[in-house]
Amino acid sequence: MLSALTRWLFKIAGWRVVGPIPHLPKGIWAVAPHTTNWDFLIGLGIRPTIHIWIQYLAKSSLFTWYAGWLFRLLGGKPVYRDKSRNMVDSVVNVFNQNEQLHICIAPEGTRSNVEKLKTGFYYIALEANVPIIPVGFDWPRKLAILGDPIYVTGDYEKDMIPFYEFFAQVHGIKKDWLKKWEEIGVMQ
Repeated sequence: MLSALTRWLFKIAGWRVVGPIPHLPKGIWAVAPHTTNWDFLIGLGIRPTIHIWIQYLAKSSLFTWYAGWLFRLLGGKPVYRDKSRNMVDSVVNVFNQNEQLHICIAPEGTRSNVEKLKTGFYYIALEANVPIIPVGFDWPRKLAILGDPIYVTGDYEKDMIPFYEFFAQVHGIKKDWLKKWEEIGVMQ
């Protein structure tokens, strides 16, 4: 019922999903730009539209005693951002323990402007041997744009070129990490 409701709200709000729907057992769904809390609701609408259960990572402070149950019900996994935990290794272990798993990550790490991406999503994909599926939130055209899966090799700069090229085509807000790429072709 929840899936039908979120799919209906997604459609009523005028959003559409475009691009190839990957039929893969596992993947890291890298979503950008992450600029508003409304991104969460758009993400909830994408899942039933493409018929793939995509879980997500979110800061642990959202998983309070009164709201944590809801975020978990919706597929959330808390991320603890202290120095004693290695998030990459933890997520890789979860991938290795599951035959099917899709996790959404916002590589910008925040709704604020950022000059460079966090790299955890890349290293999770590399170590778990799963592809990165880029997803662009094109707010002006109300499109959730899916890109072709990117299989990483360990050569970060080479592997990230199609990632940057994909997001350069998404309309709307461009954060500094992407502006710099578009201006001079430099990855941060």
